[in-house]
This record gives sequence, C-alpha cells and structure tokens, in this order.
Amino acid sequence: MSEKDPDKPCIAICAGTNCLALGNQAVIQAFKAELAQQELTDKVDIRATGCHGLCERGPNVLIYPEEIYYIEVKPEDVAEIISETVLGKKVVDRLLYTDPLTGEKAVHQTDIPFYKKQTRMIINTNTLIDPQKIEDYLSIGGYTALSKALFEMTPESILNEIKTANLRGRGGGGFPAGLKWETARNAPGEQKYVIVNGHEGEPGAFMDRAIFTGNPHNVIEGLIIGAFAVGASQGFIYTRHDMPQLKENIYTALAQAEEYGLLGDNILGSGFNFHVEVHFDVGIFVSGESSALMRSIEGKNPEPRPKYIRTSVSGIWDKPSNLNNVETWANVPLIINKGHAWYTGIGTEKSKGTKLVSVSGHVKNTAVVEVPMGTTLREIVFDICGGIPGDKKLKAVHFGGAMGGSIPENLLDTPLDFDALSSLGATMGAGGMLVLDEDTSMVQMTRTLLDFLSKESCGKCVPCREGVRQMLKVMDRLCENKGRPGDIELLEDLCEVSRKASLCSLGRTAYSPVLSTLRFFREEYEASIAP
Repeated sequence: MSEKDPDKPCIAICAGTNCLALGNQAVIQAFKAELAQQELTDKVDIRATGCHGLCERGPNVLIYPEEIYYIEVKPEDVAEIISETVLGKKVVDRLLYTDPLTGEKAVHQTDIPFYKKQTRMIINTNTLIDPQKIEDYLSIGGYTALSKALFEMTPESILNEIKTANLRGRGGGGFPAGLKWETARNAPGEQKYVIVNGHEGEPGAFMDRAIFTGNPHNVIEGLIIGAFAVGASQGFIYTRHDMPQLKENIYTALAQAEEYGLLGDNILGSGFNFHVEVHFDVGIFVSGESSALMRSIEGKNPEPRPKYIRTSVSGIWDKPSNLNNVETWANVPLIINKGHAWYTGIGTEKSKGTKLVSVSGHVKNTAVVEVPMGTTLREIVFDICGGIPGDKKLKAVHFGGAMGGSIPENLLDTPLDFDALSSLGATMGAGGMLVLDEDTSMVQMTRTLLDFLSKESCGKCVPCREGVRQMLKVMDRLCENKGRPGDIELLEDLCEVSRKASLCSLGRTAYSPVLSTLRFFREEYEASIAP
C-alpha cells in the first residue's frame, strides 16, 4: 500500500463538471503559480479531485490536514488562502459556508449541513485522491478488496457475498446484482463478458460521472472482482463520448492498473487474466439500454433487442454478458472488504446501502447527494439541499429521469426505496431528482420529457416510435390550452399500448411521466381542455 504523510499540507480543489464550468481551472493554475512563487511546490500538495457534491457553491477547496473548507473560491483568493490558511493556520472567514437559517459559519466540510446529513461511502473518496494517480487510491486502501477476492475467496463465495448483501442495481429498476451475476456465471459457454454502463444519458442525472471521473479505480476494482466471480476474461466500459475529462481519467486509470499488475494477464500473480476495452456512445439516449449498448459494442446500430432474450445469457456476440452501472460496480469493493453484514445494516428491509442522487431544478443547492436508502425525499430537498429558492412552495419532485414519475408535495415523506418509489409510478432509475416549485406547469414539464423521449427513440418498434409521437401531439395541444374532449383518455390508451408492446425499457416506461402526472395532477390536464 502506498503511504502518504498525513501532516503534509494538501489543497484539494474540486475538478468536477460543475466546478469546471465555474472556472476551477483558473483557480488550480493560480494555486500552482502562487506555490511556485513562494517556493512551496515541494512542501504543499495540489490535488485536482473529482466532484465534492456541493455543485451550487463551487469552485470548492478543501485544505488538509485541518480539513478547512472554502466555497466559491476565485483566483484572487488564492494568495490569501496560502498565506493565512496553509502557512498561518488561520481561517479566511469570508470564504466559509454560512448557514442561511442560523447565520453560523462552518469551518470544516463536515460542519456544513449539506455534508453533515449525508452518509458518504462512495463519493467521499473523491476529495482524498487525484483520479489520475493510482498511488492516491492505493493510499486509502484501494485494490485491497481485489487482493482479498483473488487470494482469500472463491468465485462462488464472492457471488454469495454479493447476493447476501442484496446489492440491487443502481441504474434502473433495482434488479439484484448477485442474481444477474449468477445467471451469467451459470450460462453455457466459456467466453463471458462484464460491462460497466457509464452512459448516463438521463436528463438531470450526473451521479455516475461524479463517481467515475473522481475515482475511476473504484469502479475498475469492482469490475475486476465481478469478472473473477462471473468467470469473464474480457470487460468493457461503455461511456459518454462528449466528456474529455472522463475519457482521460478512465484511460489513465486503466493504464496505471495494468502497469501495477492489477489488470491484464496473471493479475497479482493469481493466474487470473482480465482485459478491459473502452467504447463510447454514439450520442443517442437509447444506446444506454442494455441490449442496444451491447449491439453498439459489437459495432452495430444501437437498437434494442426483444426482452425475452436475456443479455446475461446471450449478450455481446451472443455470449453471456453481465451489465451493471457505475454506481453498482463502485459498491462491490466496499462489500468485499467490509462484508455483507455491514452492508445490510444500512438502508431499508429490501433496499440496502446508500444511493447517490443528483438534485437539480428549483432547489437552493444543486448537488450530488449520497444518503442511506430509506432517507425521505423531503429530507433530501429541505434538510440537505436547502429547500426552494425565493420562499416559494414545493409542488413536486420528478424522480428517475425522463422515464420516471412525479411525486406531489404531500407524498414527499416517501422513503428512497426501490419498491416505495415504484408504487408511486416513479422508479429509482439512475437517481435524478428534479425539484419543481409552485409555479411549474406539470403538463408543460411532462411535454418536455416526452419531446426528449420522442427524439431519442431508435424508431425500431412502432409502439414506441409512433406511440410517443402521438402522445407528444396531444401534449402540444394541451400546452396551448387547445385540448380536445377525449384527449386525456387517448393519452391513457397510448400509454397502455406503449407499455405493453414496446421492445425496450424506453418505450415500455415512456408512459411513466404521463401517467404519474395524470394520477396526481389530473386537474391541470382537465384545465387544458378547450371549452
């Protein structure tokens, strides 16, 4: 394991997507220049990290070892931070987070209500490492789970550990990961594949990229362990083509893992061989669907296959293929290192562990949040993300992305739980939460989601291609208050056909935003019918 001097000053600067947009590169360069000018380059570490979570208040800077946390840092603040905090061990008050309710300032990251009320098991490592330095990951115990899996466990015992932990897939409906692994392992054929689905094309979803950009080794370690359990010698990472930082961090991590003997032939001298290829999406949402994604890896058009063909049995090139999303793989090293008993002690009866949620919309703190399963939606919106700006009332939250559902304010005490959300027509999905205030037109919001789904349909099957398009036509009329008598019933009929007859999950859940808003906000639809 790599060792670090815990007393050496380190400046951890958020280099997540939002902080990049807010100008963190200028902040990073200012720190480097100031340290060089004061001949401190060898005495103070600079760490460009992944997302810290508090996206609304970036660029964020965390000073170790005191763990002093500054928000909204600008290049002109850098000289003062170095002289006062790094050298003088004093706090720059004006850069601290101020609680809008109490007026109290928070010196440390863990003092900020946003962080204090979370349970950060996965994203917490982002501030501790430079994602392009494997030594940083090793220094916090990285790849110890892989070593344990290869030398202290069997594929069968790994599989049983994941099953007993009841790790449910974090990218959709929450299917048990262990059962999926078991199906692929028991499927006939020697050649098997494991895949990371890092596509994350859902509007308002940015948790996976926060994990993968900030700590790619965590995901890669989980993938290697999964490959060993399933019996796969080849893996694939399927991710976005339009994020240069994500590409660079993944490629760097893979090269470093191979250099350290953690990937490739005879991993750590165990005799286990495993290789990984990176593939990029073609810019359409449906390419993130499991069978479409696998066709894309094969070099074909990313069109879904009928669902009666299980990819765990017949996936890439008709070989057993196990697909999980980024967050699911990131949980695996934790479970192997700490055990299923520890993991099942977190969450609800049927939904274990934590969940990352990306919160956006009409909310004070746009953020990536990690909380135990069972945390209520109200706690996320108000206690963690600060509530609604402008003293407006909350109307609803739309959970689960374009194919998710809307939940009204009076049901906001619903727990973050696969089954509880599903009962309200809002599947967990990838974990995107869109907060909507009292001025929101639920009809217009639903129309926007349908417009996205219509454009992103692959067009292969009529129920999705034409069904969603016809729903959109009806929504267009309703948004102009020109709805016709019978339009609401027509929407319900179209939803039913799309649900039952579409090939893939895009078409089979495209109805969700319509039916959920009809269920809870039907009066808005009725008010849009022309007299």
